[in-house]
Amino acid sequence: MRIEHIAVWTNDIERLVEFYEKYFGGKRNNKYINTQKQFESYFLIFDDNTRLEIMTKPSLGINTKEQVMTGLAHIAFSVGSSEEVIKLTDLLTADGYRLISPPRTTGDGYFESAISDPDGNIVEITI
Repeated sequence: MRIEHIAVWTNDIERLVEFYEKYFGGKRNNKYINTQKQFESYFLIFDDNTRLEIMTKPSLGINTKEQVMTGLAHIAFSVGSSEEVIKLTDLLTADGYRLISPPRTTGDGYFESAISDPDGNIVEITI
């Protein structure tokens, strides 16, 4: 069994898709548009065939993200080495994305950092 995909709502679909393409190498499909339901989405596929669905609709409310919440807590991307974790974290923070936690070895032995994507979703960058 495997997770087929994870979906994220956004008020700015193009901005969020471009973020995951630029920094994490996602490749988008053609945009799906359902005019009856006023729904749009893209699927992004990553090198290991993991998929992330980015979805929007005009009636979508604005929700303030907090680090502790019910539901999805974060998305984690493996970049292969501690050097790549540091490099990508530095690039993202230089480009103005909010640093949640700097590169470090966690208590359970992971080397990781965490940033916020353009919508405030937490993205972990790990080996």
